[in-house]
Amino acid sequence: MKKYVITGATGKIGKIVATELLAKGQNVTVIGRNPGKLKELADLGAIAMAGDSYDREFLTTTFKGADAVFCLLMPDMFAADILKEQKQIADNYFSAIKAANVPNVVLLSSVGAHLRKGAGIVDGLGYMEELFLGLKDVNVLNLRPTYFMENTLGLIGIIKQMGIAGTAVSADQKFPMVATKDIGAVAAKRLLNLSFEGNTVEYVLGPRDMSYSEVTAIAGQAIGMPELQYMQFPAEEAVKGMVASGFCGEDAARLMVDLAKALNDGSMLNGHQRTEANSTPTTYEEFSQVFAWVFQQS
Repeated sequence: MKKYVITGATGKIGKIVATELLAKGQNVTVIGRNPGKLKELADLGAIAMAGDSYDREFLTTTFKGADAVFCLLMPDMFAADILKEQKQIADNYFSAIKAANVPNVVLLSSVGAHLRKGAGIVDGLGYMEELFLGLKDVNVLNLRPTYFMENTLGLIGIIKQMGIAGTAVSADQKFPMVATKDIGAVAAKRLLNLSFEGNTVEYVLGPRDMSYSEVTAIAGQAIGMPELQYMQFPAEEAVKGMVASGFCGEDAARLMVDLAKALNDGSMLNGHQRTEANSTPTTYEEFSQVFAWVFQQS
């Protein structure tokens, strides 16, 4: 039995990772801000530690004795300076891993992190990847999933308000999309076997590349709106829309638009090649049932 610490354990990916490890009989400590949300995992046998990734001492204490840590960087999306928040959390993870002598880390990064700068909100993950290169005696797996299928749930408010789908991403730009449950499954598998050495990168790309026009057609069919159209919004309109919908604050919205620009010009997509090994099974057609359920509930 190995000891694992899972940060961001109450989120979609962290919860999957923790649940998979617990199912395999491992010693799992889960970290989250909300004790109530941690209860579900505690009931499955996890050690629940309510705390904050902004608290370096808490992280260091919790990481001690761990065979591996799953690091998930999730800043406050309503913060005035998102990159500053991302850097603070990354710095805390780095210091805590070093101080606690953690031998193995799976870092949840992203497609586009290879740019280090120029990928909007992904830049914070690029910073963390660069920082973790300094962990010379630690095996680090930089897991780089692509655009989450769950991100498309942000279309729902626009569809309900305007009768169309839209983001700042070009309608016909094809890029990989992945379901978060598949990311969690890959992360859990890597943590269980701990076969990675040194500082390595692995992509998680979903089953195929697709455009927002295709996504809209599939989602439209699922919600009973087969004629639903997609429109690319100008940057400022996209920012206003995200802020007005309560999705995030203005700084985060601008970073999301910068990410869209990096998708549109292809720079986010020039760091990987699709292979059978990095293609995961869940299709958008399958995910559209989740989209439809959320649409009906909202």
